[in-house]
Amino acid sequence: MPPIAASATLPETTRRTAAPAWLVMLLVCAGQFLVVLDVSVVNVALPAMRTGLGLSELGLQWIVNAYVITFAGFMLLGGRAADIFGRKRIFVLGLALFTVASLGGALAQQPWQLIAARTVQGVGAAVLSPATLTILTTSFPTGPARTHAIATWTAVGAGGGAVGGLVGGVLTEYLSWRWVLLINVPVGALVLAGAALWLTESRQGAARRLDVPGAVLVTGGLALVAYGIVQTETDGWRSASALLPLAAGLVVIAAFLAVEARAKAPLMPLGLFRLRSVHSANGAMVLAGAAMFSMWYFLSLYVQNVLGYRPLEAGLSFIPHSLSIVLGSKIAPRLMNRLGAKTLAIAGAVISASGMAWQGTMDVDGTYLGTILGPGILMALGAGLTATPIAAIATSGAAPADQGLVSGLINTSRQMGGALGLSVLSTVAASRIEAGHGPEALADGYGLAFQVGSMILLGSILLMIIALPRRRADAAPG
Repeated sequence: MPPIAASATLPETTRRTAAPAWLVMLLVCAGQFLVVLDVSVVNVALPAMRTGLGLSELGLQWIVNAYVITFAGFMLLGGRAADIFGRKRIFVLGLALFTVASLGGALAQQPWQLIAARTVQGVGAAVLSPATLTILTTSFPTGPARTHAIATWTAVGAGGGAVGGLVGGVLTEYLSWRWVLLINVPVGALVLAGAALWLTESRQGAARRLDVPGAVLVTGGLALVAYGIVQTETDGWRSASALLPLAAGLVVIAAFLAVEARAKAPLMPLGLFRLRSVHSANGAMVLAGAAMFSMWYFLSLYVQNVLGYRPLEAGLSFIPHSLSIVLGSKIAPRLMNRLGAKTLAIAGAVISASGMAWQGTMDVDGTYLGTILGPGILMALGAGLTATPIAAIATSGAAPADQGLVSGLINTSRQMGGALGLSVLSTVAASRIEAGHGPEALADGYGLAFQVGSMILLGSILLMIIALPRRRADAAPG
């Protein structure tokens, strides 16, 4: 799902960059492209990674989740750090961390080394991504120029997610899976050099504290819960290996809430969740993300492990899906003005849920036209239609000064929901796969994951119907 941008004006004094506007946009959009690309680019390479490093079926999800969990947990902290220490400095730091971690992952010889590298990549992405948008909003004056810059940033982010499967397929097919990470190194180094030369530093005038404990606690709690869910598949729900990390994760998340309630400058101000628009929209986004995020993961495994697609064929097969999610994202603002944000969010989720239920009928004899194309387009189109109206509802009840923060919370909720959803659905799929053998069991397991995903999405739809407010502010801005 493409990133969601908040277009609130930032009340601060900043030095304008002397670099040409097009160059500033090129640099920050290149950084954002790398961040979003790495969420999806590894999906097609997963079977090759498994063969090369001896990963287990459940271990594959941590190649994705290690990145997503740290990205989600540190995203709000990254935005706060950019305000305090300077947008250019944090941009350079995040991109450097991301680039070095990409090199480490490409050189990994053991599964834990690759997972560790993906974890560090996620931290770098969380530091880098908020800085890219803030640099744009402080480099372009309010009005058409800034609106165009944010629209370009959003389109580049959507494009990064959309082409990830194709890029991953080409690199894995003609080079190796290591190149899906190694490609970040020359591109990152080039952007780093450009940022050091051309970007001008800016920061928020008022000093604010950095809530590092909050970021560490929420990330650690989420990782422990995800790990506990995974352990239930091999050891059962009553086993100590599952219950202990689950309990520890819940305790850590409770500690996070306690820290946030007392912090003078909390990472996640809990008072915002008193607003119906904020808590209902974030709840709906967690469930929607839990269902939709895993679509590419299971489709990549199905077309390669069951249907026998080569990595390039798998990447090419996802082009209609990618175009559908971009189309949904682009037409969502216009449809919001006609239908209202709540109606559109529900309609998009219904479309996606129907696609998931259809995809859940996959079997070992599936074909591209009969099994992949139709349900894939519905799932992706629905995902594109859903994200923007939910974000609009979340920000509609917040004060102008909180618009950026609430938009960040929505992105964080989507990533956290995706991480937990991948853990749950991978465990569900693995339980069915281990009950059988061969491609038939794989197809049954992946199909069951989509069926359960459609039920999770139905829960999100029910929450939207009951809890989402309907108000004029829900309409998209012109």
